[in-house]
Amino acid sequence: MAQKNERNQEASVYIGNLDDRATDELIWELMVQAGPVVNVHLPKDRVTQSTQGYGFCEFQSAEDADYAVKIMNMVKLFGKPMRVNKSANDRRLLDVGAKLFIGNLDPDVDEKLLFDTFAAFGPLVQNPKIARDAASGNSKGFAFVAYASFEAADLAVEGMNGQYLANKPVSVNYAFKKDAKGERHGSAAERLLAAQARKNDPASVTPHPSASGGW
Repeated sequence: MAQKNERNQEASVYIGNLDDRATDELIWELMVQAGPVVNVHLPKDRVTQSTQGYGFCEFQSAEDADYAVKIMNMVKLFGKPMRVNKSANDRRLLDVGAKLFIGNLDPDVDEKLLFDTFAAFGPLVQNPKIARDAASGNSKGFAFVAYASFEAADLAVEGMNGQYLANKPVSVNYAFKKDAKGERHGSAAERLLAAQARKNDPASVTPHPSASGGW
């Protein structure tokens, strides 16, 4: 039987931040909890045959893949939170500068809770980033969330600013640009560029050169 080379992108998920001990069989057992699995592929080093920290899982339907993203993203495997995203979204969910700063975080808030909370407002271009102490790994009390659109980011600011996460009310606002003193993301110029990019190519959003490369 010939191996099927074409993976159904809409029904596939990308799995990142995998521990070296992860195997195809283990990922299959995990992912089948979300729905029927067609194929699991973890690229391996040609010399050592060890996994390279990422892989793909194809489900029978796009709905199963969507469900896998919801329940498996940030689940810990061998102590490392897996990153689970839709493969088909990797190319079109690019950085438009819709980045939010989440402040006054309770120490008990983790990346999975932030993802579950903020992904409800729209697609994220990457997993939430909690600032953590390099030595202890403890949260510094703030995080960043980046959306694929300003519309979703606006909804998140409106819906979450002042709301309680765990035991503390969080502050939600557009993040300051890394290279511009005192200027926040979400400017009229950024919004115009994002709108033009979407108008020119609805399936893709082109990143703003000066807005990428940092928070």
